[in-house]
Amino acid sequence: MGGRRAKYKQGPPAPLRNPDETRPLTKRLGKRKANVDHEPEPTTNSRPSKKAKADKLPAPEKRTKDSKKVTFEPTPTKEKSKPLSEEDESDGWEVASDLEDADAFAVDSLDDLDIDEDDDLLQGVPEELDLGSDDEEVELLPQKGRKSKQAERPAKIIPTASDEDSDDESDDEDGPITAKNIESRSRALDEKAAREAELDIEEMQNAAFEGSDEDIDMEGEGEDAEAFHLPTAEEREEEKNHVADVHVVQRRMRECVRILGNFRKLGAKGRLRSEYVEQLVSDIASYYGYNDFLAEKLFQLFPVSEAIEFFEANEVSRPVTIRTNTLKTRRRDLAQALINRGVNLEPIGKWTNVGLQVFESSVPIGATPEYLSGHYMLQAASSFLPVIALKPQPNERVLDMASAPGGKTTHIAALLQNTGIVFANDANKARTKSLTANVHRLGCKNVVVCSYDGREFPKVMGGFDRVLLDAPCSGTGVISKDSSVKVNKSERDFHLLSHLQKQLILCAIDSVSPDSKTGGFLVYSTCSVTVDENEAVVDYALRKRPNVKLVDTGLGFGRDGFTKYRGKTFHPSVKLTKRFYPHVHNMDGFYVAKFKVEKRAKIKAGTQEAGSTNAVDVDEQQGDVGFDSDEDKAFIEEGKRIQMKAKGLRVPRRRQSDIAGKVVKAAA
Repeated sequence: MGGRRAKYKQGPPAPLRNPDETRPLTKRLGKRKANVDHEPEPTTNSRPSKKAKADKLPAPEKRTKDSKKVTFEPTPTKEKSKPLSEEDESDGWEVASDLEDADAFAVDSLDDLDIDEDDDLLQGVPEELDLGSDDEEVELLPQKGRKSKQAERPAKIIPTASDEDSDDESDDEDGPITAKNIESRSRALDEKAAREAELDIEEMQNAAFEGSDEDIDMEGEGEDAEAFHLPTAEEREEEKNHVADVHVVQRRMRECVRILGNFRKLGAKGRLRSEYVEQLVSDIASYYGYNDFLAEKLFQLFPVSEAIEFFEANEVSRPVTIRTNTLKTRRRDLAQALINRGVNLEPIGKWTNVGLQVFESSVPIGATPEYLSGHYMLQAASSFLPVIALKPQPNERVLDMASAPGGKTTHIAALLQNTGIVFANDANKARTKSLTANVHRLGCKNVVVCSYDGREFPKVMGGFDRVLLDAPCSGTGVISKDSSVKVNKSERDFHLLSHLQKQLILCAIDSVSPDSKTGGFLVYSTCSVTVDENEAVVDYALRKRPNVKLVDTGLGFGRDGFTKYRGKTFHPSVKLTKRFYPHVHNMDGFYVAKFKVEKRAKIKAGTQEAGSTNAVDVDEQQGDVGFDSDEDKAFIEEGKRIQMKAKGLRVPRRRQSDIAGKVVKAAA
């Protein structure tokens, strides 16, 4: 019967030897002989019991330097062993089986180490042994059984002076802070901080070195695999005639971005930076499906690497968000009701207390009983921003100049708590149907729906405390929703839209009452990211209406508006406006500006000539700012004629005097 258990089985007792006869002794026996004066002589049945031996097995890790005997209890020697009963043998077997994993039992006798009798360790008498050599032997013992229970303990069972110091320090670190160990702890912390600082500096140096190596490696890879070739203008024209390989275009875009990031080092000799930019814009247009004009216009808004992120973000749909209707429910109750229906959602962010973001839903989110009951409105997160900036107060008169389909209008009504009055206007009468439906569904009782051209509104009605103008725009911020914008927008569209926006913002300013005690604010917003429709329009309004100024929007995030763009310089206060991008804020591209309308300054005629001159100049300036009614009369009448034709009404004939006046003006 073999195996590890059989190795430690107690063999039959050896015959008694003659005391005068010399016999080989091990170090273990020598140690036993050396300490024989201090230990009682074992009797016949002095074999340690199982419990006693188990208690003595876990030897302490720390010992004094003067200790010279091993704490493990040795088994009786063969010369003093006597025949044991079967019971004793079974006890010995059980002890061996219990201690088979212990290193102390594994090296209980040097006979188990298969050492030849001729070895130097077995020579000599016990009195000649040097007990000081036990240190070296004990140090080697734990190396035999690495899988034992004591394998996690340190190799040095008998510590040296340095080990004692380290043990004291470890005890100090683990134990409470006292007056005795506070100095050593402070010193250890200082050393640790110094080591970490050195490691940080070394890592930074290595990172910088690896970054430079990476650039060199990338250049080498390009030369070895396939050298990057920048196509010329003729080659680009030829490439447009046939379908280009997507992988080639993608690789070329990546190379252009890398080279433009460090053009001084990586740029090819004889090639201009503008050539790389033109190639990159052309590849973006072909890869993402834009026309060349719009791709270049959007590319100019960002740095090179960020431009790619913007175009990539436009290919991904924005998260589905809903707005809680606080007129009928609370966000907590609505969230719990939708979760019970299998909707996975969470709040949008700290900047709004009514928004919820929907991740997935087992039911149609636009057809739940809660939706049909008007507890929430499907609305993009970016559409919350203008109303938050407007911040309407109860019992105010508010105008929403372009309100369809009603998300912002119903949000204003909820903030007003169904007090005051909200005029929801939209120039397209067909869109007022969805506006009216949402107003009724959400329970807004203070909303008046109307359909006027926004440019007529100062004459139709004025004196509002607050006005919200979400102007019609090109939609370059919502390309992920409407991909047709990529190809159907031209330079002429941007000119017409910016002209319309400038007209609307002047009318909106004139509709605000500067005498309002609680309001007097205008919020201008667009779902576009171009400067022509945003900062340029705001700067135009500041120049044309001296009695308005920009104020902080109150939005805690978003990027500041441009004060300089491609040679154009805007008013310094344009920095107070906010821009939002899909690749940065994970919402539709948006722009928000907030105006404060004040009373027009009345300059009294002074006695001094300088004062009168200044008053005349101010009057002339204010006269130029407003509309010329005689000049605009013909345009207004023409607009009315077009509206009457659209409604199927009989259109009166044009007057001969009007036609003659037009001819005279044209000749002049």
